[in-house]
Amino acid sequence: MGEKIKVLIVDDATFMVKAIREILESDSEIEVVGSAKNGLEALKLIKELRPDVITLDVDMPVMDGLKTVRHIMIESQVPVVMLSSLSEHGDITFEAIRLGVVDFLPKPSGAISQDIHDVRQQIIDRVKIAASVTMKNIHRVKLNGAGEKDALTERYGYQEMDYIVTIGTTLGGPNTVINLMTMLPSVLPVTIVVIQEIAPKILPAFAQQFAEQTPWRVEAGEAGKELEQGVCYVCSNEMPMMVERNSKNVICLVEQPGDDQPLNTLFSSASNIFGANTIGVLLTGIGDDGTDGFSKIRDNAGVTIAQSTDTCVYPNLTQCAIENGNVDYIVDADSLAEKIKSVVEAE
Repeated sequence: MGEKIKVLIVDDATFMVKAIREILESDSEIEVVGSAKNGLEALKLIKELRPDVITLDVDMPVMDGLKTVRHIMIESQVPVVMLSSLSEHGDITFEAIRLGVVDFLPKPSGAISQDIHDVRQQIIDRVKIAASVTMKNIHRVKLNGAGEKDALTERYGYQEMDYIVTIGTTLGGPNTVINLMTMLPSVLPVTIVVIQEIAPKILPAFAQQFAEQTPWRVEAGEAGKELEQGVCYVCSNEMPMMVERNSKNVICLVEQPGDDQPLNTLFSSASNIFGANTIGVLLTGIGDDGTDGFSKIRDNAGVTIAQSTDTCVYPNLTQCAIENGNVDYIVDADSLAEKIKSVVEAE
């Protein structure tokens, strides 16, 4: 057995530190090397203890979690798993992901540590996954904002929705989605549907905060929503969506509960309707979902784009599609928006 994964717990609640410690140390591959009551203490301990992963609360005295992440990303980069009751606030989740948090899990509610044991395995699994992250590929996304001077007629001036851009990702991907959407021109004649890891209950607030930081209209993906040009629909992997025509023959989102391959379903369903005008984009993540859907897009003469494994936080998802020969373009994270733009404008 190799060296244990060293974890630093940062939380101002003593009972929560104790509960998290008991959970993590119940796994023989994890060792809790210390704890801190606030971000300032944590920054000192990071340099002393050199942990492999940090679990971090948001609401703390002296220095809160978000300020701590800003310092960590500049001073001593370490994978951060946010574990907070404020995960129910979509705007806070958005900001944490933008700053470079690799995962954001809800802290069990209430003052009884028994609650936390209900998500024991999830916490252990996510800490282990975080320890394997390619840290050099985690970056803070610089926001340009929607821009108060943007005229709606300029942003949504096209009459036809020519293309659909379908974007799929799992762990570590939401940060890349934010980065892509801040760089993609909003005047392209496309609609965008994203499936990413995010809790459904915080999705509306997350989308609202997202919309304030990009020239695109960003909405939470909901069953029955009719697709419009100039809109990015963000969907949860826990409540995945596919694309179909409704009874009025209008293209809309349809929920696929229990779908264990949501990216494949999204890519395939979009390709069935848009054919050659389908663009599939696969970002960082874990698993092989999306590979078969990419094959369907290519069969229907659409275009598939994968983030290069060298720039992925977790390379597994895109690597599977690349190795199966289902990718037309392999692109670095910062060049994804330009590649999408060039594909649309080439037609």
